[in-house]
Amino acid sequence: MPKKVSNRLKAIEVKSKPSGRHADGGGLYLLVKDTGARSWVFRFMLKGKARDIGLSNCPEAAEIMAKENSRELTLAQARVVAEVYRSKVRQGIDPLAERTERAAHALATAQAGKIAKITFREVAEAHIAANSDSWRNPKHRQQWANTLSTYVYPAIGDLPVAEIGTAHVLQILEPIWGTKPETASRVRGRIETVLDAAKAREYRTGENPARWRGHIDQILPPRIRLSRGHFTAMPYDTLPEFMQGLRSRQATAALALEFAILTAGRTGEVLGATWAEIDLEKAEWTIPAIRMKAGVEHRVPLSKRAIEILQSIKALQGPSHRGLNSGSRVETSEKPVFPSDRGGKLSGMAMTMLLRRMKADVTVHGFRSSFRDWAAERTSYAHEVCEMALAHTIGNKAEAAYRRGSLFEKRRRLMDDWADFCNGEGVYDASVTPIRGAVA
Repeated sequence: MPKKVSNRLKAIEVKSKPSGRHADGGGLYLLVKDTGARSWVFRFMLKGKARDIGLSNCPEAAEIMAKENSRELTLAQARVVAEVYRSKVRQGIDPLAERTERAAHALATAQAGKIAKITFREVAEAHIAANSDSWRNPKHRQQWANTLSTYVYPAIGDLPVAEIGTAHVLQILEPIWGTKPETASRVRGRIETVLDAAKAREYRTGENPARWRGHIDQILPPRIRLSRGHFTAMPYDTLPEFMQGLRSRQATAALALEFAILTAGRTGEVLGATWAEIDLEKAEWTIPAIRMKAGVEHRVPLSKRAIEILQSIKALQGPSHRGLNSGSRVETSEKPVFPSDRGGKLSGMAMTMLLRRMKADVTVHGFRSSFRDWAAERTSYAHEVCEMALAHTIGNKAEAAYRRGSLFEKRRRLMDDWADFCNGEGVYDASVTPIRGAVA
């Protein structure tokens, strides 16, 4: 049996050995590369397999070098480390597998430490940045930022998102739950969304402490929801008289409100209208998909009175838009149809304040309900015609397929009848079916 080699190398030889593998004994080798770089390797046998493990950067070597204040692993130090590994092998421990496991644990610990420092504010801002492009309404991003900055960040913005619990959520919601129910509900929903995003990114675990159903609803009373009165509607029978008073007012807000009523349009759709969307010759208003709630382009037939309103607005603005006086559609004009005195489009508050001055306890959006009630109770137009006039989202596939047909002319007749009704004409008795409605 060959004699085992032990401590063959001498310290003075370590710096002068040529490239190759030089045995010191007991599995310890000096590895010299062609570049002259030197390192220590320990070779061991475990379960019939030979394996190599580097010593120069191992934790045991680092500990010894730190104690002895040395910059490189010396021969003597390498022998000490090799003996540590020999002892492990004798115990059946794989030093290489152990090192891999240690490294994985250290990495996991470091990552956990980093994750533990991620704050609610960081997750919220990342969520807003990632999703804002998909929010059609530019105000939505601002509302998110404002509500979080006002109500959430002062309380939990700088807290680790992994540590936020029910007590933190209640700290934010309880002061405003009774006084600002709508705002409080939105704040709760946004906190819930941010915490869901944090969980999806594995920044936190467990249930969402801002969840309403089965959690917060067991602590806070139900929010007092505004019923249909939130969009308080004017009884349609009183509308002709209201329209007479509205037409007596000389203001852009009055014209915009009347146009909104006649077209059954939403406030944002009307105030965001530009001359490029209007075709006076065809009596049509085409609202692009990007401005529609359902994200689908909507064509609105314009009644005779609606056209008169546009022409009066055009006259007020003067002949500054080439082609407007000819009655043709002006594709190049992106100026608002209903401008404010300070430039830009008219504010939605202008119509709301007008209603207050007229002592009308209704909302602009409520006139859409007035239109729908009138259409259902005083005409025989088909349900899908009335719903399409309101640009409502289609829920039934069969109905959606039907609506793709030729309903535009039927909607034109509907809107003409609505304009006549608003003007005090054709005020049908509930028991009488209008001739035009009968064929719709």
